[in-house]
Amino acid sequence: MFTHRRACNLCEAICGIVIEAEGNKIISIQGDKSDPFSKGHICPKVMGLKYVYEDPNRLKLPMQRTASGWKKISWTQAFDEIEKNIKKIVAQYGNDALGIYFGNPSVHNTGTILNTTALARALKTKNIFSATSADQLPHHFASWLMLGNPNLFPVPDITRTDFMLILGGNPLASNGSMMTAPDVAHHLRNIQARGGKVIVVDPRKTETAEKADVHYFIKPTTDVYLLLAMIHTLFDENKINLGHLKDFTTGVDILRHAVSDFPAEKVALITGISADTIKQLARDFANAKSAVCYGRMGVSVQSFGGVCQWLVYALNIITGNFDKTGGAMFTTPAFDILAGAKPRNIFGRWHSRVQKRPEFMGELPVSVMSEEILTPGAGQIKAMFTVCGNPVLSTPNGAQLDNAFSELDYMVSVDIYINETTRHANIILPPATGVEVMQYDVTFNTLAIRNTAKYSEPLFPKGEDMKYDWEIIQELTHRINRTDNSTPLFISPDTVIDAALKSGPYQLNIEKLKQHPEGIDLGDLKPQLPQKLIHADKKIQLAPEILVNDLERVRADFGFRISDLEFCSVSEIQNPKSDFTLIGRRHLRDNNSWMHNHDKLMRGHNRCTAMINPDDAARLNINDKDILKISSRVGTVNIPAELTNQIMQGVVSIPHGYGHNRTGTQLDVAEKYAGVSLNDLTDEKVIDTLTGNAAFNSVRVVVEKV
Repeated sequence: MFTHRRACNLCEAICGIVIEAEGNKIISIQGDKSDPFSKGHICPKVMGLKYVYEDPNRLKLPMQRTASGWKKISWTQAFDEIEKNIKKIVAQYGNDALGIYFGNPSVHNTGTILNTTALARALKTKNIFSATSADQLPHHFASWLMLGNPNLFPVPDITRTDFMLILGGNPLASNGSMMTAPDVAHHLRNIQARGGKVIVVDPRKTETAEKADVHYFIKPTTDVYLLLAMIHTLFDENKINLGHLKDFTTGVDILRHAVSDFPAEKVALITGISADTIKQLARDFANAKSAVCYGRMGVSVQSFGGVCQWLVYALNIITGNFDKTGGAMFTTPAFDILAGAKPRNIFGRWHSRVQKRPEFMGELPVSVMSEEILTPGAGQIKAMFTVCGNPVLSTPNGAQLDNAFSELDYMVSVDIYINETTRHANIILPPATGVEVMQYDVTFNTLAIRNTAKYSEPLFPKGEDMKYDWEIIQELTHRINRTDNSTPLFISPDTVIDAALKSGPYQLNIEKLKQHPEGIDLGDLKPQLPQKLIHADKKIQLAPEILVNDLERVRADFGFRISDLEFCSVSEIQNPKSDFTLIGRRHLRDNNSWMHNHDKLMRGHNRCTAMINPDDAARLNINDKDILKISSRVGTVNIPAELTNQIMQGVVSIPHGYGHNRTGTQLDVAEKYAGVSLNDLTDEKVIDTLTGNAAFNSVRVVVEKV
């Protein structure tokens, strides 16, 4: 029996864990109380490390799809086949005939995140996609325009704030998300214990809302009006106080003018929150000793996601709660991904072929991926790479993408399962994973509520014939680039990480981190502006022209909503007979679409249900657990009803990441847990047209009883 310490990499929280093992068997997994960041906290997902390691369905050698089924092949044969076919397609159609999609787990695995940029560059294609435009692009957009770099993120100082306003976020289920925070429930209790308040605004009374001091229901897609009205109130009542930000913040008067059309009285009926409540919420935020507004998925995945995240940043700035203890602060990570960053244009340098959607950060919106595969003509995608992703279940109109993948000339997937996406691949390349690999979290330390550093050595060696993710991706990169029979010179993640740590702000190195497997505490978040800003003038751009101009789209939408109020009674708008707004949700026990392949994680009551308000259900003669037929422009699903007062009227909620009922996968998800895919209803044409982010929460659906 021996003990192993590492970080769990199955979600954003990067909790420290202690694993007891014997031979090549995991005996137990517990929270590591000596970890300075998570302090012993874990969630149910942690057992996924054991289940994935032991899973008989996990692939360990390359698989080739043949007419008679899947067969194992050697690594050499796999790379030879890929090189031959990809170069043939490029010779015939050009580099833009290639596409690549990076899934959510890419950022959870050190070897993958450090090597994907080189692979994308090797393909020399404009058709690069990732999960970023399915959930968080508005954050990047706001950071780029306001602060100078898309990866310079303000993080809620949840450990010291006195007032936390959460819009469209459920950190008790996500363990943070754009806010790496183990044991969020503990931090929220501490806010309340020191006399502070936690306010949640959401169309659903989420797990986080249950623990808050106050929860306000808000009509989906109207968060933009709430934020505009709150900021309008602060200007109107002379409660603007930039504090130490005053000398390096521009655009205050522009913002004042921009919000002038949106007083609380005008937006109240549209949002479902009274004018008095909106005004008092703004006052309480401004008057708090310290406050922070945190907007997450619910405000990102809607038609005005970019404007919403801009206004979240703006609210923190104009109240002086930006770069301030207890407000929105910036990390000082030991591995600084922004070292040497300079201002540059990363928007609209090219556009998608069919809809002419602009690229951002070198990527096109994932919502256009299927049409770029299905639409004939020069530049049509003929071959796809997918890396650690299952976009058939996690991007809008998954059924269309499912069909598109089946039409490809060639497809390669880097993945450990034959799932709803990779079943279309010609070759699957499975990396060693989980407890078989080292881990240093590059991404989530940049988003953490405290500065720490932790290096995890592998618990078990990888199998003799297995390869690490970085070996696979570097080999692919080399094969695509090479013009002779040369072999790649592999560079391990340790080499990159060690160099970055040594040149970082704490002059650490891997050897020192190995001496502290529980992790090293590097201290609280500290004020860092204006030095941290990437803009050449070292100023915060409070009212970037692109974002201010997008308010014209908001005003047009506002006019339509006001018109609806004039021609319909309020009860008709608040209580539609069968027309609903669809929203998603997430569960603590899984992470998107990639934690479902084990009965022990899925067991219990069926979590894939359609939440519906009892009053809506009564009008439609729906009883609890009745099967509902839910339809959108793109598709229809049948799903059990879950009647609950935790969802507001006119809204229906389906969890994200289910739908494991397509043929051809080799997953062991029991039929009773397979569920339906939310993304067989979401619409690839419903997006935030500014940023290109999918607007999952702006889709209208019809609900009927089967």
